Amino acid sequence: MIYTVTFNPAIDYAIGVENLKPGMTNRSTFEQFLPGGKGLNVSTILNNLSIDNIALGFIAGFTGAEIKRSFEALGGKSDFIELKNGNSRINIKIKSDEETEINAAGPVIDGESLNELMKKLDSLKDGDILVLAGSIPSSLPDSLYRDIMDMLKKRDIMIAVDATKDLLLNVLPYKPFLIKPNNHELGEIFGVTLKTREDVVPYAKKLQEKGARNVLVSMAGEGAVLVAENGDVLKSEAPKGKVKNSVGAGDSMVAGFIAGWCEKQNYAHAFKMGISSGSASAFSEVLATKPEIMQVYNSFDLI
Repeated sequence: MIYTVTFNPAIDYAIGVENLKPGMTNRSTFEQFLPGGKGLNVSTILNNLSIDNIALGFIAGFTGAEIKRSFEALGGKSDFIELKNGNSRINIKIKSDEETEINAAGPVIDGESLNELMKKLDSLKDGDILVLAGSIPSSLPDSLYRDIMDMLKKRDIMIAVDATKDLLLNVLPYKPFLIKPNNHELGEIFGVTLKTREDVVPYAKKLQEKGARNVLVSMAGEGAVLVAENGDVLKSEAPKGKVKNSVGAGDSMVAGFIAGWCEKQNYAHAFKMGISSGSASAFSEVLATKPEIMQVYNSFDLI
């Protein structure tokens, strides 16, 4: 079974505004409410690709109830922990000449609820896949990803981590199956600017030397690079298409890679599925469907 963890899920409130004018009254052109958070986005794409999975995480209050309802209405399976206090966050995504995001802080997660999640994770078995995605709320220890991986280190569990800086670096000694920094995050780790696919390869290899088994680097319009565990270095230009929505594209790439690996245990196929899923979501107003993903998959070849 595949499990995703979203510590701080949200209602993503996307609102279209033609020519946003700060400080003025603006009128919306469209509004949309969707369950959000990086792990939930991964789960949604896996669901769309007919890959069975269960979403874990914390929800609270009336907004938490709506996250659960709307996620399951999309076909998702969840095993959320309901917090006694607070409300799950609402993140605002303003779609105008430029995309603007306002992400809320979310509820305080108490120790009892955290222990309940750790018990659920401790029940994972050999052969399971775990996706840890996104930031850790301030009410939780910043060592949490590392603590989870340490708890599971003696089991044959494939773990994917989509996080930044210290959260990512701290888990590398536990040899995660997959990590997915973008080129800016990778450059920030090493204090360099990485603009081309060739630029990112030596630094992706450095993360591999630190313990990561597979390093998938997303580069928006520049494409992507995979430094794989078997020694392959795969590169791809970005598929052609009109970008409509960048929210969730990176999460879609993680989901597509995992889905591709589960299908064929082949890195080239997993890489291409990751690129196709990320690009298809970027080309769509919402997270991509399977037909949209496969249309992109069939539209390009790896370099």
